[in-house]
Amino acid sequence: MNQPNFNAMSEAELRAYVYEHKDDKEAFYAFVDRLKAKPRSVVYPASMTPEEIDKVIFDRVAQKRKP
Repeated sequence: MNQPNFNAMSEAELRAYVYEHKDDKEAFYAFVDRLKAKPRSVVYPASMTPEEIDKVIFDRVAQKRKP
């Protein structure tokens, strides 16, 4: 049986594949590698005040909501 091309799959497709093929370790590791490659958090400098950090976060959320 041919192994699917995990790199060609979207994240949602790969997640569904892993869910349907729980014994496929290669698919699982491909999915975990893709999740780890995504930036998850932002570190703000200690010199920023909490108010400045709040403003940056609110601006970023508002920007993502724009169509």
